[in-house]
Amino acid sequence: MAHTKASLFKEKHVKAAELAKAISHPARLAILEILSKRESCICGDITSELPLAQSTVSQHLKVLKTAGLIKGEVEGPRTCYCIHPETMRELKELMDQWFEEFTPDQANCC
Repeated sequence: MAHTKASLFKEKHVKAAELAKAISHPARLAILEILSKRESCICGDITSELPLAQSTVSQHLKVLKTAGLIKGEVEGPRTCYCIHPETMRELKELMDQWFEEFTPDQANCC
């Protein structure tokens, strides 16, 4: 079985990178912001709040769902999305840990 380069790093770094990649697009951040202000949301509602086609919004929702940052529940022909609180907490904790360990005052660069 082939090893990926990610397997050479700490699990917390790999997980933080995966979640950071999922939120690395402004549309995905906007979707998370929209969902965080509601208890649930239908994809059509999200599309009406963004300057993107429905298919593009669906792709961004898929990335967020695959990363575990949102949950989706099928309701007839629509899917209702909401924030996945446990994963969002995990992302916050990972980022908080990283920023606590980061000491920019000690940087010796040009």
